[in-house]
Amino acid sequence: MADRPQPHHIQVRPVQPRYGEHEYGEHGGFGDGGPSAGQVLAVITGLPLGGTLLALAGLTLLGTVIGALVATPLFIIFSPVLVPALFVIGLAVTGFLTSGAFGLTGLSALSWITNYLRRTPVVPETLDEAKRRAAEMGEYVGQKTKEVGQDIQSKSHETKRQTGHTESR
Repeated sequence: MADRPQPHHIQVRPVQPRYGEHEYGEHGGFGDGGPSAGQVLAVITGLPLGGTLLALAGLTLLGTVIGALVATPLFIIFSPVLVPALFVIGLAVTGFLTSGAFGLTGLSALSWITNYLRRTPVVPETLDEAKRRAAEMGEYVGQKTKEVGQDIQSKSHETKRQTGHTESR
């Protein structure tokens, strides 16, 4: 009974590395004698390149700080001119961006409509049906116009007869 595990007990056994495997992976890591040639090459090329870029970043920051220190008095002196100019430039940039956004929105809407119409095969049938309905509507309007014209003509004759009767009395 002692050999069989109970349902509420957990057995934990350490995983032993297989033959040829190291503690930190199959190949590479701490146990195999050092970094690979690719890792050495990456460090040799990465250190000078990274150091150069870091030095350029520091010089750029230094130049920006010096430029800001020199330009701040000029900004204060010319602020009555610069503030309205910046305001106008800001409005112009906002207008251009808004115009571009509206243009893109319009183009995307036209593109969507074009794609929708291309995917819908009933468009030619709908156009034929629309032509037929337009012809029927033209005939209907013509008939109604003719009827209204006849009604107006009959009313004008009736009005003439009535006025003729009133003049003769």
